[in-house]
Amino acid sequence: MSSRLLLLDTASLYFRAFYGVPDTIKAADGRPVNAVRGMLDFLATLQERYEPAAVVAAWDDDWRPAWRVELLDTYKTHRVADPEAGIEETPDLLAHQVPLIAEALTLAGATVVGAPEAEADDVIGTLVHRWENGIDVVTGDRDLFQLVDDARDVRVLYTARGVGKHDVVDAAWVREKYGVEPSQYVDFAVMRGDASDGLPGVKGIGDKTAAALLDAYADLDGIRAAAADPSSTLRPRIRQSLLDSSDYIDAAVQVVTVLPDLDLADPVTGVIDEPALRAFGQQWNVAGPVDRLLASVTT
Repeated sequence: MSSRLLLLDTASLYFRAFYGVPDTIKAADGRPVNAVRGMLDFLATLQERYEPAAVVAAWDDDWRPAWRVELLDTYKTHRVADPEAGIEETPDLLAHQVPLIAEALTLAGATVVGAPEAEADDVIGTLVHRWENGIDVVTGDRDLFQLVDDARDVRVLYTARGVGKHDVVDAAWVREKYGVEPSQYVDFAVMRGDASDGLPGVKGIGDKTAAALLDAYADLDGIRAAAADPSSTLRPRIRQSLLDSSDYIDAAVQVVTVLPDLDLADPVTGVIDEPALRAFGQQWNVAGPVDRLLASVTT
């Protein structure tokens, strides 16, 4: 077993499981358990490959914190099912599976960790700063590339192509893909924008232009200083877009940056409750995935 921490962006994974596994997989009561099955399979796959010392399932106690919405009112707007209550749009066939996933992960030895007014990304950011050894962050969220740190052996296992075909993201991967350093990724994302999170970006600045600006000026502070300097060589259109987007940039940097200092108790390394996990598998018709998961930590 390694000394690595496996940090799960749990919602990212259970949505992938829900859409990737047929909802014809059901429990005895007729309710689908496809997301539960998928999560158990995902964890087994990851444990077989990386043999982590501990697993933490980061939880969205608040998937769209009010403080982020106050900074940027477009933040995740398109995902809101009930605008007044701020409830995330979750398929009916998934909603009842979410507490089962938390139960299954706990029985499987993972520690489920959330925090008030914070997203799973913030839990992950805080634990990355605390853990002393290597860390693997499992997510389909590109914003977490900001945490990649070769010096501390922090990687992202990026699941955009699937958990079984995930990319192992280190600094070289980020440089090859985007032309920036992980430490520049927040500034890059703010300028480029991200429709999936409701970030409009800076008009006229896409991936290539954002990377070129960061190469020339190092960070957003340097870029904005150049925009404010009439003698700089910035193209007029880009200069004006940056000046026009000043308020957006101020807000978006805070929105995109994950919190490093939540008041979290240190996660306790979980212990697998094999009898209870096997009983869970029988009750919810996921005995096969439970068997595989148990095998992944005993071989």
